[in-house]
Amino acid sequence: MNTEKLEYLVEVARAGSISKAAEQLHVTISAVSQAITSLESEWGISIFTRSKSGVTLTPEGKIIIKKAYETLEKYEDLLEAARGLSGTVKGRLRVATIPSPMSLLERVVIEFKKKFPDVKLEIVEKGSQDIIDDVNQDKSDLGLIILFKNRLIERTGLAFERLLPVHMVAGISSASPLALKPTVGPEELRQQTVVLYNDDYVKWYMDDFQSLYGPVDVLFTTNNRDLIFRACMNHGAVTIGLNFSFMNEPAFRKDNIAILDFDLPDHGPVYLGVIQRKEKTHSQVSRRFMEWLKHDLEELGASMQS
Repeated sequence: MNTEKLEYLVEVARAGSISKAAEQLHVTISAVSQAITSLESEWGISIFTRSKSGVTLTPEGKIIIKKAYETLEKYEDLLEAARGLSGTVKGRLRVATIPSPMSLLERVVIEFKKKFPDVKLEIVEKGSQDIIDDVNQDKSDLGLIILFKNRLIERTGLAFERLLPVHMVAGISSASPLALKPTVGPEELRQQTVVLYNDDYVKWYMDDFQSLYGPVDVLFTTNNRDLIFRACMNHGAVTIGLNFSFMNEPAFRKDNIAILDFDLPDHGPVYLGVIQRKEKTHSQVSRRFMEWLKHDLEELGASMQS
């Protein structure tokens, strides 16, 4: 069964533009345009109204797109059944993640690819809202974000699953007098120079902290972990982040950096979690990948508690 034209059709509807759809599909504009024209001619209807600003679905097109989605998902179910009978795992998995879990994903991805070499994995780092949008628009199959009380994923129409309970900690040079303390309080943190990793939840946490306790001297925010490490080691800065984000970083060894809990009121439960589209039939690839990821995170959770 050739589903290529249906895939082109769905991508054009999603992108609202033939050129954008061609870019996403990595094919020529003419290939997409010819596929749409061919289907419209074959079915005797207009699926899209074309204009200089892009394309919009006709009333008939809205019905057709819904059916095209359903057909593609049924075809994917058929493929999954065939692969299950043959004992093979093939396909593509698109994962979007906030930066901090990348160190956790490294081992999972490497081992998963060794086990299932025919799977094509695509992993991108993005901000949380971009990840939510991508999963909603079916540009990503799985999204890894931080779930907390102010992020109401259920309102987005997405399904979410908690994977790992996490909390914020402070990292400081082991040579600092502050490193001798078991915890860091609000006034102690406000007396420090702080460097931050560019992460949505870290930003929210610091904004909330400053609204409650007053301004903090934030030297810089960056995605460069080496720069954060040097600021802590050479200039006595404090960095804050989620506890798991320090665990697999070679630079943040215990003999270099002390990791301290905060002496602060509980913000409520916070989790590293995965989001997926509710109505989408999850592929064998995504199910297998989630099994591997959960197993790895269970081991990590146990080590964090020990």
